Amino acid sequence: MGEGLFQPMHLLVIAVVALLVFGPKKLPELGKGLAEGIRGLKDGMKDTPVTPSSDAATKATTSKNPEA
Repeated sequence: MGEGLFQPMHLLVIAVVALLVFGPKKLPELGKGLAEGIRGLKDGMKDTPVTPSSDAATKATTSKNPEA
């Protein structure tokens, strides 16, 4: 059918629709917020690697002593 889902014409149409819906003043704010969210997600994934054994130990400790 086509070469890909997001061809340049598709991206152009999406950009025009976004401009019409949100307006030229709101688009930079939305882009900045999206970029900060992605950056925060990346940093969070780098900082704390969760292992299944430590996660299970935490749950077992909290379930034994629910008052703490």
